Amino acid sequence: MPNHQLHFEIEDTGCGMAPDELDKLFQAFVQTQTGASYQQGTGLGLAISQQFIKLMGGQIAVRSQVGCGTTFTFDIPVTVVDASTVKPKQLSRQVIGLEPNQPTYRILIVDDRADLRQLLVKMLNRFEFELQEASNGIEAIEVWSSFEPHLIFMDMRMPIMDGYEATKRIKANVKGQATAIVAVSASTAEKGRTMVLSDDYDDFIRKPFRESEIFDALHKHLGVRYIYDEPHNTQESNQTEALTPEALAGLPADWLMSLEQATIECDLELILTQIEQIRDRHESLANALTALANEFLFNQILDLIKPDI
Repeated sequence: MPNHQLHFEIEDTGCGMAPDELDKLFQAFVQTQTGASYQQGTGLGLAISQQFIKLMGGQIAVRSQVGCGTTFTFDIPVTVVDASTVKPKQLSRQVIGLEPNQPTYRILIVDDRADLRQLLVKMLNRFEFELQEASNGIEAIEVWSSFEPHLIFMDMRMPIMDGYEATKRIKANVKGQATAIVAVSASTAEKGRTMVLSDDYDDFIRKPFRESEIFDALHKHLGVRYIYDEPHNTQESNQTEALTPEALAGLPADWLMSLEQATIECDLELILTQIEQIRDRHESLANALTALANEFLFNQILDLIKPDI
């Protein structure tokens, strides 16, 4: 499909801004003189908008003149798709167990970030999987040789030896050809590069991944069968009820500070990692926060953390 650019211009006829204010316009918690005079807002709207546009592959620009208003412009790369290929959104079901009479599957998790390894470990440890970890490609090859995993979740960018080289060496072995390897990367552009550079990968998952993507990969490549809970029509309303400033105020202060910082930085991967830390104690709250994060409703998360700002 051909690529296209969507061009956006947002123009107002307001008070405008002086040239010396434009340099700080996209800084978090910073307002222009005009904005501060209205005594409204937090100074986060434009900072978050800038991050959204960057995530979509664009860059925002601004031109303004005092007394003449302001114009914001940006372009977003898009791809034309056939409407018939778009699948309707289905109500997701949560995996609560494994069907009986299945093998004990061995899973190797490879990532140089310990927090991301632990996120996967925590996700899979609830079930009867045997799990091992490695922090770089060399460790991955060593653990693979002795552990003989059925599937590897392989991070692409790691020090010492990256996921490309590690996968190449594993798949060069007859035993390794029977191992399913799922490439994991934070970059959307990495998918194409991964598949071009190597035919050894069995699949690709982009960070930040959803729990359903991990379970789908295990089912697709190993045939793992699950037991699901029944979806409840009241699930969304229950999640909404769980989201109150009072509920968040009861959480550890250091956790709230870390979540706030990750949200200010618009780092979705880190936000989801922080949320997973409370899932054991506050599952409904974690689900509700995850829903906000996945919809990029970062302002709402910040309002819940500090409702008086």
